[in-house]
Amino acid sequence: MLILACGPLGNVGDTTDRIRGALESAPFIAAEDSRKLARLTHDLGVRYSGKVISYFEGNENERIDQLTEILLTGADLLVITDAGAPGISDPGYRLIQRAIENGVPIQVLPGPSAVTTALLLSGLATDRFCFEGFSPRTGGARLTWYEKLATEPRTIIFFEAPHRLKESLSDALSTMGPHRRGAICREMTKTYEETIRGTIKELFEWSSEREILGELTIVIEGFDLSSENHSPEKLVELVIAREGAGMSRKDAIALVAKDLDLPKRVVFDAVVENKVREK
Repeated sequence: MLILACGPLGNVGDTTDRIRGALESAPFIAAEDSRKLARLTHDLGVRYSGKVISYFEGNENERIDQLTEILLTGADLLVITDAGAPGISDPGYRLIQRAIENGVPIQVLPGPSAVTTALLLSGLATDRFCFEGFSPRTGGARLTWYEKLATEPRTIIFFEAPHRLKESLSDALSTMGPHRRGAICREMTKTYEETIRGTIKELFEWSSEREILGELTIVIEGFDLSSENHSPEKLVELVIAREGAGMSRKDAIALVAKDLDLPKRVVFDAVVENKVREK
């Protein structure tokens, strides 16, 4: 059986009894970091005798065959990552697919999730949300990524590296505008847990004033284009009016977006969809 254990985000007290028992009894344990596994079991007062196999992002493809062979012998294999659920922005889903292909039973031992924990801490809408993993590392790719998310109606959740937070929020500011609400959830369940809530502009200013450390999960509210004044037809009218005053198409779109506090992509798409000819 493939056993997927959702480990604690930081506070070991969140570890379930089922996971404690699985750690003690599993003959094979695929761990993202063997040192963190040793620290976790020490803090839990749990002794494990299973063979530990290193299984992280860098060697995931190399380990698939080995781990599959273990499962095909009929042995249990426990997969545990550094925090949260295996397969969620961590190694795991490829092994899950391989297990399914080979008819190997799968068991999930539920536990903490950074995604849903941050969503609840943010105070933003919980009825519909999407998880986007880690934002792209390079500036150009990240800006394009934000542009595509600018009109996403669901609450958006993603992970960010501390040293990239300021630049990331700068991109969010330029593509989503200053007034969209969001939250930075830092070091969740740990000693220095902190949640900063505010507009994207306020979050950017906060990140610019200090050194950022620790694990970060970012939550941004979804886009709402419900106002009649923001209909595609109205946006096109405003762009045409500004072009008539001598502005370029690019500048007209940018100004309309700024005036209405909309992502530029929304105005641009309205113009393209209505097949407005450039003067």
